[in-house]
Order: sequence, then structure tokens, then C-alpha cells
Amino acid sequence: MKSFDRWIDTFIEEKGIDTEYLLTVEGLLGKNYIPVGCVIEAMKEAPKSEQQTIKNMIIKIDFVNGDVLHFFNHLAEAIAL
Repeated sequence: MKSFDRWIDTFIEEKGIDTEYLLTVEGLLGKNYIPVGCVIEAMKEAPKSEQQTIKNMIIKIDFVNGDVLHFFNHLAEAIAL
């Protein structure tokens, strides 16, 4: 298991984030309902440089007690159809 995969899995578990939670985003074909777990899988498939950027952003959001689901929703827009 890669370092980022282990890190994101631990983060999700520690924060108690429901990977079945559906994010709602607009795509080219209309409204998309994407489970958080799908966004996480897309993160794990991203290039290392993008993974580092994602990790840094999640750490910043968490540091100020922000809601990382807003960021996940933003990332879901990139995989919406």
C-alpha cells in the first residue's frame, strides 16, 4: 500500500467520514451523486504531485477545523459526468 493511500485511509477513519455519503455536483450530463469513497479512490489514482497537493490542502482545512467534505465536493466536480 502506498504512503498516500495509507494516510488518506487513516485520515478518513480517524475523522469518522462516511465513505458512502453522496456528494452532489453538476456535470456535463446534469446532476451527479458521487460517493465520498469514489472521490477517495480517484485521489489514490492521481499522480504523486497531485496527491501531495491534495494532502496539503486537507491538512490546512483540518488545522482550522474546516469541513473537508466541501473540498471533496470540489474534487468530485472533476470526475462528474
